[in-house]
Formats: sequence, structure tokens, C-alpha cells
Amino acid sequence: MTHALSVGRWLLIVVAVLISLFPFYWMLRTAVSPADEVFFDGISLVPSELDWSNFVRAWEDANLGRAVLNGVIVTVSILVLQLVTCIPAAYVLAKVKMRGTGLVLGIVLGCLLVPAQVTLIPTFIGVNMLGLADTLTALVLPFVTSAFGIFLLRQQMMSIPDSLMEAARTDGLGHFRTLRNVVIPMAAPGIAAFSVFSVFTHWNDYMWPLLIARSTDIATPPLALGVFQQADVGLDYSALSAGAVIVTAPVVILFLFAQKRFVQGMSGTEIPG
Repeated sequence: MTHALSVGRWLLIVVAVLISLFPFYWMLRTAVSPADEVFFDGISLVPSELDWSNFVRAWEDANLGRAVLNGVIVTVSILVLQLVTCIPAAYVLAKVKMRGTGLVLGIVLGCLLVPAQVTLIPTFIGVNMLGLADTLTALVLPFVTSAFGIFLLRQQMMSIPDSLMEAARTDGLGHFRTLRNVVIPMAAPGIAAFSVFSVFTHWNDYMWPLLIARSTDIATPPLALGVFQQADVGLDYSALSAGAVIVTAPVVILFLFAQKRFVQGMSGTEIPG
């Protein structure tokens, strides 16, 4: 009976994995299929022939080289600024006893309850009044800090024993050196997990670049793929899928490299009790 339950559990996991991976397989299948084969009658899991020209067409027609460069600049800039602002804020909320931290934590939690879409229009008006519309700065400015990042890193830093903080103070370390030498190394899994979240979110962000970017010179990868949506003939699915593969590949590779740290950060391990 126990063996049957174990086999059934594994079968359920295998089915769930196959269902989850099928959209990615279909994207790859469409990316290498001839354009006239996308909507042929019937369903074939394997294309009749491989058409690698879809990738060349996607790279050239969507100007993906420039879009990927813009995406890297925007994503890395946001990540660096968020780490610079979120790590000290999380440290103060987790390990520094001072008046007002409870109120600040309440404001952070309140920000988490507000959907990002609610603030899009006011943010757009503010950025436009500053004259920053249609610039890379406008793509970065609204995301220089993150309430989610502050909360996630605070929870990670709360797990660091207070005895280590007291030992650091006994050795004469100030807050900056304690943060740099003690807290950041021990909170590295949480920082890595938040970094993965940040990169995924802003690399794939479509709504804000769509609002603020008016020229193709500052288009990010998801926005650049819109060139394959033509009002007169519809979507070019083969080139669109090829472009999606190119755009998705960097974040998939990043996740594979950061997978161990990501799991540690989300599970709260690596912090000694």
C-alpha cells in the first residue's frame, strides 16, 4: 500500500512537471517551425523541418540587440539601486532598536498591500512632469527601492542571532562595519533570492516600458517583441516565439546558476541558530 502511494505520488509529480514544461516546449517548437506550419490542420509535436531563420528574423526585425542591451542596463541599474537602499533599511528594521521602526515597518507592509497597477498613472504623471519620459532614467527611477525587498531581507536578518550583533559591538564595530562584515555575508541567501526576483520582474516588465517609452531606441526586450504584432496580418508566431526564446534564455540561465542560493534564501537556511 505504501509502495503504491509512493508510485502514485511520483506519477502525479511527473504529470505536473510535464504540464508545466509543455508551454516552453511549444514555444521552442514554434520557434523552429516554418511560418506556414504554425496553423496547419492537426497537431504535431515535432515540426516537419527546422527553420532557424526565425531567430535571424526575430533578431533583426525587432532590433533585439539594442533591446537586450537596454534590458541589461535597466535591470542591472534597478538591482544595484534596490540592494543599496533595501539592505540598510532591512538592517535597521531588523537589528537596530530605535523609535519609529514599528511605524516604518507598518508603512512597508502597507506598500505591499497596494497593487503596482494602482500607482502607474500617478507615477507616469510625475515622471512626465520631470521631463524624463522616453529615457532610460524613467525606466529605472520608479524602482530604486522595493517594499518587498525590504520586508524579505528584514525577515532574513531577523534570523541572525543577536549574540553576533553584541559580539560585533564588543569588538568595536559600528553599524556600517557590522552590516558589511557580519550581516550581509549571513544574509547572502536572502539577498540572492531577492536579486533573482528583481531581475525576473524588471527584465520581463511590459506595462511600465509600454507607458513611458515612446521610441524604439529605449525599448526593452518584451516591448521590442511587439513589432511582430501587425494590425493587417496578425501575429508572426514563428518569429515571435524565436524572439521569446532569445529573451527568455538569459533569465533561465541566471536562475540555473542561482538556483541553490535562491532555494536557501526562500527557505531561510544557512543562518546558524
